[in-house]
Order: sequence, then C-alpha cells, then structure tokens
Amino acid sequence: MNDFIKQLKSRRSCRSYRPDSVPHELIEQIAEAGTYAATGMGMQSPIIIAVSNKELRDKLMLMNASVLGNAGADPFYGAPVIFVVLADRSRPTAIYDGSLVLGNMMNAAASLGLGSCWIHRAKEVFESAEGRSILKELGVTGDYEGIGHLAVGYPAEAPAPAKPRKPDYVRYAD
Repeated sequence: MNDFIKQLKSRRSCRSYRPDSVPHELIEQIAEAGTYAATGMGMQSPIIIAVSNKELRDKLMLMNASVLGNAGADPFYGAPVIFVVLADRSRPTAIYDGSLVLGNMMNAAASLGLGSCWIHRAKEVFESAEGRSILKELGVTGDYEGIGHLAVGYPAEAPAPAKPRKPDYVRYAD
C-alpha cells in the first residue's frame, strides 16, 4: 500500500488542539491543496478564507456556537487556525465543490503533521447580517454560501485508531 493511501486511512478528526500557532507556510500549503480540489466543470466555485487572526477566529467561534445553540462552547475545539470555505451559489455543484476543497485540506493538514476537523454551520454563520458584514470587510463580493469551517492546529493528543469499516461499505458490480 502506498504512503498516500496509508495517510488517508490514518487521518482522523481532531477535537483537541495545542495553543501553538501554525507557521504561515503550512497554512499556505493547506490552502493551496484546497485550490487543487476537483470542481464541477473546473469552474473553481469555492473560495477559501484562512483565519489565523485570533480576534476574527474568536468572533467566528462565538457566531458558530450561537448557531449551535451553545453560547459557552468552542465548536472549533481550541484550534488556532480556521479555514472558511464558501462556494458560489450560482454553481449547481457549489456544495460538492466546497466539500472536496475541505477534504483536500484535511488530507493536506494530516500530511503536514497537523490535526483538522470539519465544523458545520458555516451556511448559517455567513447568511447572518454579521457574517455578510465580515465577508464584506474581507473584500468578498458575490453570492457565496458557507460550506464549512476547517479547524486546524497541532493535535493535543494522538488520534484514535480508525473504527472497523462496515462489511457492506463497498459493493462490486463486475
């Protein structure tokens, strides 16, 4: 089995991060991996916002926690970097495109020794007036839908091993 397949099989969602900052070069590599995700007709409908600014990260955390209905929680599990993936609503493949971007970035993070976790509720966060205001402040124009947040940082603990795969996961029609 090649190293790439081994990495895919060992990557797990991380729900506990060390507070250490992530070097900008690694943030760039993860974002770049996202830009190489497959997209419908190669239209590249998603955009990626890499957030390492603590003030903005914490604002997004509070907004996400509010949508979650748990104002005291940190739905980003203490991760110091949050990637926001949005996609152009006018593209019929927007949700799929953004999902593939997030998948590429999760695998890239793992390959760099970082943990990651896809966090939902980006749709609700960026449909709010405050979310739209943040996008405007960041110079994002257009009609974008929030696909997901990706929490990234150094894991505080080793990931648990993968659960066994269900026996009928793959069906062959030879």
